[in-house]
Amino acid sequence: MRHNKGYRRLSRNTNQRKALLRGLAVSLFEHGRITTTLAKAKELRRVAERLITIAKRQDAFSHRLIFSRIQDREITKKLMTELGPRYAERPGGYTRILKKGRRLGDAAEMAYIELVTDSAEATSGE
Repeated sequence: MRHNKGYRRLSRNTNQRKALLRGLAVSLFEHGRITTTLAKAKELRRVAERLITIAKRQDAFSHRLIFSRIQDREITKKLMTELGPRYAERPGGYTRILKKGRRLGDAAEMAYIELVTDSAEATSGE
């Protein structure tokens, strides 16, 4: 049976896991691309994509909901003003995970997680 298999626990209790994912989400939205372990990247994808989907609604409730989840005013503002409108027409799949290889110290599988940019945006910037 697959009871209690809904998410990765990442060897942390609930509060530590929420804080970790909150910090990773803030870093992802701030920098656009971060390096982390594959398991953390896969779990972060769930959090980040839900936040962007909420930001697409562009109302006061969405603003408050995002702030309650990530606790960072600047990133909340960035989600509502830049990222929400950027992905307004996209039905999902806002992040991409690229495998990087294994970490030297403990051989953990590492990965990049990044925000997807549309091909139209990438070509217009050149």
